[in-house]
Amino acid sequence: MLSLLRKTPETRPPHSEGVIKLPERAQPRPKPKVGVALGAGAARGWSHIGVLQELVSNGIVPDVVAGTSIGAVVGGCFAGGKIEALESFARALTRRRMFSLLDLSFSGSGLFSGGRLKTRLERELADIRIEDMPTAFAAVATEVGSGHEVWLTRGLIVEAIRASYAMPGIFEPVKWNGRWLFDGALVNPVPVAVCRALGADLVIAVNLIGDTMFRGTVISDRVVVDQTLQALDVAANTVEPPHGGSPERTGFFRRTFGRGEDGAPGIASTVLDALNITQDRIARSRLAGDPPDVTISARGLGRFGLFDFHLADELIASGREAVRRSLNDIEHHLATVSVGRRRTI
Repeated sequence: MLSLLRKTPETRPPHSEGVIKLPERAQPRPKPKVGVALGAGAARGWSHIGVLQELVSNGIVPDVVAGTSIGAVVGGCFAGGKIEALESFARALTRRRMFSLLDLSFSGSGLFSGGRLKTRLERELADIRIEDMPTAFAAVATEVGSGHEVWLTRGLIVEAIRASYAMPGIFEPVKWNGRWLFDGALVNPVPVAVCRALGADLVIAVNLIGDTMFRGTVISDRVVVDQTLQALDVAANTVEPPHGGSPERTGFFRRTFGRGEDGAPGIASTVLDALNITQDRIARSRLAGDPPDVTISARGLGRFGLFDFHLADELIASGREAVRRSLNDIEHHLATVSVGRRRTI
C-alpha cells in the first residue's frame, strides 16, 4: 500500500523550469559574387582604373573581371595585383612617350609589332599565369579568319592582354596555342556574358563607346587627329620608321595618323574610325540581348580621343566620377541580387 502512495517520479529533465526556447539564429545572407565587364575604347580605357579604384574604396571588390582590348589591360593588371603600377605608368605618359612605345612592324600584318609594349607589360606582370591570379579573369579576343570569340582564361597574362588589344591593321596579331588572335572588340566589346560564365551573380558593365540609351552615335576622333599632327615633330625624333631621314619620319606619321592634301584620313584614322563604328553597333546589340545589372556609361568621355593616352589624370578622374553617379544603383542591386543566380546565355 505504501508503495502505491508514493509519487511517480517526474520525467521532466532537471532545471527545465523557466527555460524558454530561443529561435534559431538567422543565417547571414551569402555575399554575391561581383563581376566587372571592362569594355574596349583605346585611351578612354584609362578610366577603367578610376572605376576599379572607386569601387574598391566603397567596399565593392570585384570577384570576377573580364576585359576586352584596353579593358583586358586594366582588368588583367587589377586581377594580378598591379593596378597601382599601371596607374603610375599611365599618369607618366606624354605624347612623346606614347609614340616611343610604337615600334614599326615589317611583317605587313600591322603598322606596329607591339614588342615595346610587351616588354613594358612584362616588367610588371612577368611570368604571371591567369589561373594563378587571386581574382578570376578572362580576356576576350577574336580568331583571325573564323571570327570566333575566344575567352582567354589560362596561360600567360601578358600574351592574353596583347591578343585582346591587337587592333587589326594597327598591331600584329598574336599567336595563342596555334591560333592567330586579334582585338576582341570585333566580337564582344563589353564582355558581360563572360563575367556570368565565370560565376558572377551581379555584373557591372563599363561601356566606353555607347551611352545608356543605346543611341546610334559614334564618338568623333577628330580632336585626337589634330593633336597628333601637332606632336609629329616630336614623334619623328622618337620613333624609327622604315627609313632614316627626319622628313620621311614626319611624312610617315602624317600619312598614318593625319590627313592627306585632299582631306582623306590617314591609315590609322581610317582603321580606328571603322573599329569605332563596328564596336558601337556590336556593343549595343550584345548589351540589349544580355543586359548587365548595372551599366556605367561613357558619358563625358566623348571629349577624349582614342589616342589620348597622355590624358590619364582626367580619364581616371572621369572613371571615379562615373562610379559615384552609379553607386546607389550598384548598392541597390547588391542588396537584392539572388546569390547563385545564373541567366541563360
